[in-house]
Amino acid sequence: MTPALTTSADATDTTGTDTTADDARAAAPAVRISHVHKSFGRPGAQTHVLDDITLDVAPGEFVTLLGASGCGKSTLLNLVAGLDQPTRGSIEVPGGRPALMFQEHALFPWLTAGRNVELALKLAGVPRPERRPEAERLLELVRLNGSYGKRVHELSGGMRQRVAMARALAQGSKVLLMDEPFAALDAITRDVLHDEITRIWTERQLSVLFVTHNVREAVRLAQRVVLLSSRPGQVAREWRIDLPQPRRIESAGVADLSIEITEELRGEIRRHVQH
Repeated sequence: MTPALTTSADATDTTGTDTTADDARAAAPAVRISHVHKSFGRPGAQTHVLDDITLDVAPGEFVTLLGASGCGKSTLLNLVAGLDQPTRGSIEVPGGRPALMFQEHALFPWLTAGRNVELALKLAGVPRPERRPEAERLLELVRLNGSYGKRVHELSGGMRQRVAMARALAQGSKVLLMDEPFAALDAITRDVLHDEITRIWTERQLSVLFVTHNVREAVRLAQRVVLLSSRPGQVAREWRIDLPQPRRIESAGVADLSIEITEELRGEIRRHVQH
């Protein structure tokens, strides 16, 4: 039996999901994306990237966005982050500006790990005497105890992404946007960080919108996988994941559902090529 409920973009059936997930979806959304369109370029020579995207992320929900390269996943994340504005439609984040984590760590190399986190705390309005203890606490949260004074060049790729995660959490938002944050890491480091983000998401009750090209990563992490069609991006299909956490990327349930989603993704790519 398929370990998830497969739904179309506008389906409302939630059979097979737990009561907690149902309650979360009934609450006011942490992110509400309503009929969003996004185009680039001058009138008459525009590139349409997103077409009528409507999507809610419930409080405490982990949603992954999948799609072919160029379908608008990162563009949508930037719009939710407030780094750009939609051409039409609206985006609401009732809890305030989301925290954003990129594929590249984007740490300041002249600052220590702790000082990178402190900078985010400063921008969040945390008083100066409280910044170092809070930075150390956040580094401990991401399993970097004792790394406050380390420079960026002293850290491995995985450690840098942990610092970037601590810096994102320092912004104090309950909404975390993640744009392929583990794509550049080796498989073992990525696997460890999957465990870490699952733990932190659960402990801090975050709402996460996570962009990835990796289907297995999407299934391992998410409560819901949303597939965007090729450009212009539209919500093509959704899957609600009914597998217990923590999950293993090599587990049968993750593998079976990944095969199904990959076939759907290939179909979207083929339809795009034919047009």
